[in-house]
Parts: sequence; C-alpha cells; structure tokens
Amino acid sequence: MLVAVTLTAVTGVRTAARLQTGLLVFEYVVLLGFCGYGIVTGPHAFSLSWFDPFAIPSASALAQGLLLSVFCYWGFEAAFSVNEEVRDARDASRAGITTLVTMLGLFLLGSVAFQRVLSEPELAGHGAQGLAYFGDRLASRPVAALPLVALMFSAVASLQAGVIPTARAMFAMSRDRTLGPVWSRVNARYGTPAAGTLLIGALAATVAALALVIPRLADMIMATVNAVGLVVALSYALTGLAAAVRFRGLLREDWRQGVRAALLPALSALALLGLGGYLGWSFYRSTDHLAPRADNGWFLLLMPTLMVVSGFAAAWAKWVRRSPYFRTGRGTDADAPQLLAAQS
Repeated sequence: MLVAVTLTAVTGVRTAARLQTGLLVFEYVVLLGFCGYGIVTGPHAFSLSWFDPFAIPSASALAQGLLLSVFCYWGFEAAFSVNEEVRDARDASRAGITTLVTMLGLFLLGSVAFQRVLSEPELAGHGAQGLAYFGDRLASRPVAALPLVALMFSAVASLQAGVIPTARAMFAMSRDRTLGPVWSRVNARYGTPAAGTLLIGALAATVAALALVIPRLADMIMATVNAVGLVVALSYALTGLAAAVRFRGLLREDWRQGVRAALLPALSALALLGLGGYLGWSFYRSTDHLAPRADNGWFLLLMPTLMVVSGFAAAWAKWVRRSPYFRTGRGTDADAPQLLAAQS
C-alpha cells in the first residue's frame, strides 16, 4: 500500500488527485448512507448534551478531546502545499477551506449517527473497532463490511495526504538550504520532487518493518500516535505565530485583513499552546516513573519531545550551511528568487 501511494505521489498531483477522487467518492457514499440510516433508525434519542463541553467529566478529558479534534483536521493543509503545481494558486486555498467545512459537516454527522445507534458503554468498549461494530448494528454481511472497506480506503488517502505535503515541505527547506540538495531534485518527466518522495516512502517503510519485529519500537510508535496531538498542536501554533509575525503590518494598513491574517492566527496559536501545555502537564502528573509503554504519561511526553528536539538540526543549516534563509531574515515563497540568487 505504501509503495503504491509513494509511486502515485511521484507521478504528480494530477494522478494523486484522480486516486483521491475515486477513494473519496466511495468513502462519502458509504459514510453518508450508513450515517443517514443510523440517524433515522437509531434507538437512542437525540440529545443536545452530546455537544455540551460542560458535560465532559474532566478538564483533562476536554483538553485531550480538543487536541484529538486538531489531529483529526491534520492533513487538510495538504492542498496549500501544492499551490505551485496548480493552474491558479487560489484553487489550492479554496480547496483547503472547502475541506475544512466538509470535514466539519462529516464529523458532526458521524457524531450524531454513532450516538443515535450505539450506547455510551458500546462506544467506549469498542474503541478502534467502533466503525466495524457500527456497520454490524445497521446491516448484515456483506453490506456491514462496507464501512470497514471505507476505513481502509481512508487509510490509503491519509497516507497519500501525508507523503505529498511532507515531500513539498522538504523541497522548500532544501531550496532554502536548510536541508540537503537531494530533497529539491525535481524529476524532469513528472515535475515533482521524486527523490525526496521516494526517500520519505523508504523511511516510512523501514520504520513500519522494524516495528513488526521490535516490540519496543512498536510501543514507541503507539506512544507517538497517542501523543501526536501535542506535536500537531505545536506545529499549528507555530504556524499561527509565524503568520501573525509575517502579516502584522496589515493591522496598520487594513485592519480587516490584519484581523484575519495576524490577530486570529495569533489567538488560535495561544489557545493551542495552552491546550498542549495543559495536556502535557496531565501526562506528567499521571505517573511517577518512566516505562516504555503506550499508556505511560512520561513515555507519552518523551516521544513528541524527541520529535521536537530533532528539529534543532536546523542549527546545522544556520551555522554550518549558512543558509540564506537565516541570513536574510526572510524565507517565504515570495522571496524564493532572491534566496536562489544568494545560493548561486
């Protein structure tokens, strides 16, 4: 699966978009059909308390749920990472906003449908198998297996949505000489960062293979998945702060655009930092020792901490490579011609 997704990403955005379209059409038909049927026929009465944040039993659970929702939205920005590969860059931004609104509607639909069909003990007891159990409650085999097939297609789509923007981010960093030149090599036939895309696929395949034979590595990956909301929240928060700094001048020139481009991102970043900090503190207080288990709070903190620390390798680009990205004080796409000229 990973090999097929990687090769599809190498051939370009057009091929990837065709694959995504086919996958999404099937997923949406199955999801809308089962959720719609569940909402109409579910045995449990609808309740507004399902959307009441004050009904959540603890602040820690609320924070974890909010960060989980951030993780669920992780990947929508894949559309923004290919704005140099579409006919009109505005198409990428419109696609990103459309994705956000569509995902919100689907999450709300699924939330209502699941709670109409399943009781709280059933929801809590089935966890990751909740979708398969949901399908079994609404239909008999083989129709009941369709949600599970849709979940598998979703995994393929998520892999692709991870490979493509990661390769483009590596490309941008290589162009600014914060990473090595291999990441910015563009395939002459497809016009994509093919070498970087293949490297990402190879790294992911290596980690997956090692996780199958090294139990401790599997625990580390599971802990990373459990705590990835912290990393995603930090990533979005830093992006929001960067946007606020970059566009702060708009607050003086056009306050409406300044609010959207600088003030709201800054407030969102502070909210995410607060949520991440609170959840991190909850992890820290949940235990008094470090153990390599996916349910150990200190271990849950260790994994995202190692991921963040690995980012300090950028110091090599600043002090050894002497990247123009750091010396000019700029580094946005608008400054790319100057940066490329400085490299040459």
